[in-house]
Amino acid sequence: MTRSPRVHNPHRNAIDRVVVTYLAALIIGTGLLMTPAATTDPGGISLVSALFTSTSATSVTGLEVLSVGSDFTFFGQAVILGLIQAGGLGILLLTTLLAMLVAGRVGLRLRESVAAEAKSSHIGGIRPMVLRIIGLTVATELALTSALFLRFWLHYDESAGGALWDAVFHAVSAFNNAGFGLKSDSLAAYATDPFVCGPVAVGAILGGLGYPVLLELFRHYRVPLRWSMTTRVIVVITPVLLLGGTAFIAAVEWNNPGTLGHLDWWDKLQTAAFQSTTTRTAGFSSVDISALHPATWFGMDILMFVGGGSAGTAGGVKITTVMVLLAITWAEITGGTKANLFGARVAGSAHRQATTVIVLALTLVALSTTVLMLDSPEPGLGRILFEVISAFANVGLSTGITSDLPGLSQVVLIAAMILGRLGPVTVASALALRARTIRYELPVERPLIG
Repeated sequence: MTRSPRVHNPHRNAIDRVVVTYLAALIIGTGLLMTPAATTDPGGISLVSALFTSTSATSVTGLEVLSVGSDFTFFGQAVILGLIQAGGLGILLLTTLLAMLVAGRVGLRLRESVAAEAKSSHIGGIRPMVLRIIGLTVATELALTSALFLRFWLHYDESAGGALWDAVFHAVSAFNNAGFGLKSDSLAAYATDPFVCGPVAVGAILGGLGYPVLLELFRHYRVPLRWSMTTRVIVVITPVLLLGGTAFIAAVEWNNPGTLGHLDWWDKLQTAAFQSTTTRTAGFSSVDISALHPATWFGMDILMFVGGGSAGTAGGVKITTVMVLLAITWAEITGGTKANLFGARVAGSAHRQATTVIVLALTLVALSTTVLMLDSPEPGLGRILFEVISAFANVGLSTGITSDLPGLSQVVLIAAMILGRLGPVTVASALALRARTIRYELPVERPLIG
């Protein structure tokens, strides 16, 4: 029997290169951060601390076991910044390439649909797409850097060089939703300054929307009827989450003296809005997270778990995944036979993809939380759950327990960051690529539910 020749797929090769580059950057970053030149401690840092920091930067998470501003030299900070940039660009490329790969494995109609959603002018156009993503990233980061530089330099009396480095670092970290800062209290010193928190929040939102959505909005911003379901969902639900998170944080923390209680009403709303924005994977904090009410932690757990838009720098299970699951639930409650979302029917294949991603994500969070509870029960369930979801969703917010966790717990968080960064998109794409026609069916039997 003659074996059919293997079809060369440039998208799959490109994806392999992106994944390998991602892992290589993680390993190289670990080695560089272990060198004495990278840290203020002449003896360097341990392997686990270097691996944790490198993973957090490459996965654009932002969790820290060491302070970037005080424990790392300029060289070490530059390495971390390079890892953030490489990780953010890598994720943008990987998610878009996966969409193109899925487009190449299904029928012509779906190929055209997915290609349009990935915003590639032609399915084989990898190089132009890569250049567009790099161009969008650089242009956005330059704009953010300019705004932050002027504020740091003119208002806070920093030297031109210091202000420029602060601006570049925070701009790159914001657009890539990394959450790394150069101060031990993140952005708490600028909590009431809209000219610092504003650009950071805008950068985080733009990065979290995703490349396909940004490009579609740029091309068809005047014609919402031409938007894809993905764009409609993200454009509508993102403000709902931002405003809902703002209202919730403000309501719970309004009189908390450790967070918002000492501020006037406008600064309370401004600070709550910034914290709501960055909770959805950007990871910057303008208040003391450890001083928040446990109810606020739980509400932020939900925002972190949901995350941002697909094919962007945000983490979490993604807005579209959650909305598809809610559409399925609503269809069952109302007795409908199809799940509809924003004026269109959700493809049946998306049902199982969304369900699988959510179930696997919840399983990973549950298992990681259990291990941390067994390994280090002292912080309590609320803090540990917050830490685990922050790692899985690549957020970077912390109640302050990260550096005090035992080695095993830190290794678990490292695994959660990597799986959270690569897991949801690769699982969803793998399910789409494995779709096949079943030529037989088993007998139907209905189990009892509930």
